[in-house]
Amino acid sequence: MSLIEITQTSHPVILELLYATDKNFTGKVIYKNARCFLHEKAMPLFEKAILLADRQGYQLKIFDTFRPKQAAQALWDFCPNPMYVADPQKGSNHTRGVAIDLTLVDKASGQELNMKNYELDMGTPFDDFTDDSHHSAVLPPEIARNRYMLLGIMMSAGWDFYNNEWWHYQLFSPRDYPLIEEDYGIMGLCNAA
Repeated sequence: MSLIEITQTSHPVILELLYATDKNFTGKVIYKNARCFLHEKAMPLFEKAILLADRQGYQLKIFDTFRPKQAAQALWDFCPNPMYVADPQKGSNHTRGVAIDLTLVDKASGQELNMKNYELDMGTPFDDFTDDSHHSAVLPPEIARNRYMLLGIMMSAGWDFYNNEWWHYQLFSPRDYPLIEEDYGIMGLCNAA
């Protein structure tokens, strides 16, 4: 088993790894290095999602993928709410390398507005821990349409979703994958694998 690194050179995606900045729900930098990895078994589904998004005029914007154990612990210490943050004692699907947090960017609107990326309005920001972030939230039609577009792309590519977070997708049966001890250089604790 191994993780594969995703870069903006290796794949036509936008990386905005918010835990490598202070623009996340903790207000602190969690990742020392902004690096993005997925489990090798997730890569074909990820690449299919890129293709499906592109065919609809969208690009994927990634907020988080593999999350080292130390980072999972820091998030839990800040917000020990199992509805939104995985208890590190049980393990996170991110720490297994089989989960991805992302949104859609409208390529055409971004070009028209002369912006590098024009995120679709999903009604809440990433890591909004309210009922409005749930897939079942009652939302204005335009926002619901945007979320359903992301949901349709990801599910058509073979991903499962988590009902409480519109941005979170994972492989089916994620607990079948082991927790990953290596930090892959994200926390600055060791060299990347």
